[in-house]
Order: sequence, then structure tokens, then C-alpha cells
Amino acid sequence: MTPRGELPAPQHGLLLTHFLTVSDVAVSRLFYTDVFGGEVVMEDNPAMVKIANGWIIMNPGGGPTPDKPGVTLETPGSGERVSSFLNVRVADLAGFYAHAVAKGARFLTEPIDRGSELRCYLRDPDGYLIEVGQSTGLLAGIQADTAASPR
Repeated sequence: MTPRGELPAPQHGLLLTHFLTVSDVAVSRLFYTDVFGGEVVMEDNPAMVKIANGWIIMNPGGGPTPDKPGVTLETPGSGERVSSFLNVRVADLAGFYAHAVAKGARFLTEPIDRGSELRCYLRDPDGYLIEVGQSTGLLAGIQADTAASPR
């Protein structure tokens, strides 16, 4: 039995978690524990991994249920178009990047200096996009370099 203190269940107020529909719970659970140093809170049904001050909840997809009629959960289709992504902030992007690559993570690019931050993206086993960044210039009031960003 998982101690209540490890579950994402606030005593008061609210707490934000992120749910992912995954094709293989064990593979995704391992990814989030290995790459992000997460702690497994529940193995399955649903799987819950605590990462720093947040939780990733993972379960396979499925059709509508009484509390979400007309909604089907599925893993991402094409990796070219996304409507949301997980945003992770780290204190040391170079260290995180080296650790994640050693654990088998595949990044879209190496970290890029955007003026206000260092930033790079990777995908999890189901293709979910994850931004990993380190605030740098933003801490000194420097905004992101938008010249390289198409609108």
C-alpha cells in the first residue's frame, strides 16, 4: 500500500499533475524514473511517478466513460503537430542533458541558447514532446531571442 503522503492528494487547495495516455505503462514508467529521476508511487492502474514537486500519471487509452462521455484517450498521432507539451525546468541543463542521453533519451537538438534560457526538446516513448530548459538571461530581465522563431 502506498503511503498517502506520496500520492498526489492535497490536504487543502490544489495540486497539479499531468496525465499521459501511454501504449506501454512499464516502458513509460521506466522512462520517467530513469531520465527524470522519478519515484514510482504506484506501479499500475494508474501508474504514478513523482518527479521533483510534480506527478506524471500514466494509463493506457480507452473509450468514453460516464464522467467523460464522447472522449477517447489515445497516444499522440503525428509527432509533427502538437497542441501541448510538458515543460521541465532544471538548474543545470548541461548536466541533465548528459544524464538523459546516457539513459537513452533522444533529443531533437542539443541545448540551444535562446538569450533568456537554454532549451532543448526530447520525446518520451509514446512521442510526447518534452521541453527541458534552464533560465539564464531571464533571471537578469533578458527576454527570449525571437529573431530565430518563425511566427
